[in-house]
Amino acid sequence: MPTTALSFEHYAALPEAEAHARILAARTQLGPRAVLLCHHYQRAEVYRHADLTGDSLKLARLAAQTDATFIVFCGVHFMAEVADILSRPAQTAVLPDLAAGCSMADMANLAKVERCWRELAAVLGAPDEKITPVTYINSAADLKAFCGAHGGIVCTSTNAPKIVDWALARREKVLFFPDQHLGRWTGYKKGIPLDEMAVWDPDLENGGLTPAEIEKARILLWKGYCSVHQMFQPEHIHRWRAQYPDGFVITHPECSLDVCRASDHVGSTEFIRDIITAAPQGTHWLVGTELNLVERLAQELKPQGKTVQFMSPIVCMCSTMQRIDLPHLAWTLENLVAGNVVNPIRVPAHEAEMARVALARMLEVS
Repeated sequence: MPTTALSFEHYAALPEAEAHARILAARTQLGPRAVLLCHHYQRAEVYRHADLTGDSLKLARLAAQTDATFIVFCGVHFMAEVADILSRPAQTAVLPDLAAGCSMADMANLAKVERCWRELAAVLGAPDEKITPVTYINSAADLKAFCGAHGGIVCTSTNAPKIVDWALARREKVLFFPDQHLGRWTGYKKGIPLDEMAVWDPDLENGGLTPAEIEKARILLWKGYCSVHQMFQPEHIHRWRAQYPDGFVITHPECSLDVCRASDHVGSTEFIRDIITAAPQGTHWLVGTELNLVERLAQELKPQGKTVQFMSPIVCMCSTMQRIDLPHLAWTLENLVAGNVVNPIRVPAHEAEMARVALARMLEVS
């Protein structure tokens, strides 16, 4: 029987060793009823407790295939939403800290996207006939539902090229949100001229664009970005190449176009991990993605003589992902042991239904 929920204030100052011990004890008591997911960007002390690791979509799909009742997602809010959307009704997604959001995902919200859609209609006519909305997986559930309802689709950093091909084959334009950099890199790789990819600023009337600019654009890029990937600069690559002329640069497509063009490889977190892990011993790598993943790879591959270096001289982690810490994880798990579900993530049924439509289109295409 459930008891009164355990208050987090008794966990906030929990010593690290005690937190680890209590997490392990709670996991033993929960057994297969709970599965613990950790995104690649998660802090090391939490990551060590993971049952499953990977990027957001992979984790949500894997969790839905387990028999676990509770999906404890050590990631950010949109990831737990995807887990809830894809999981079975008997499963409950849990986010250890509700403050673990995503600043990029927050740069596009439903009200602004709907206003954009109305403004595009005023310039182009019925947008459902001319524009395919494409939302990055790093977005809120209601935006995935918006895409589902308007003939649109979801994409990941891996399948974005196939998704954009699909979208442009159906309609003449794409509205791509919330990350302008992934959209621009994808369009660039598809051979779309830069002057046919216009940035839509949601805080300005008509996105800050003239009717002629809207008419010309094949891809309308939402003015959003990842604060971590935004800080990497081409000069970081040039300085490193002077030191390691035989080295390799690999970046995430959430980086700017100039950084991506200056790199040897561009791809998702899974891609980055796979490429560096499979590389020959003794190779040198400069990596443009979140620090926790880079440091984990550096430690894992050090015995092979590989050097794996964070691209920026300034240390910057995903601050919202960092909110999932040992005290919050211990608090979450001990509440589950006591019969209390804290911080359940439940997407409203009507949103979940349309979001599944957009996700199903993506899975079919990719």
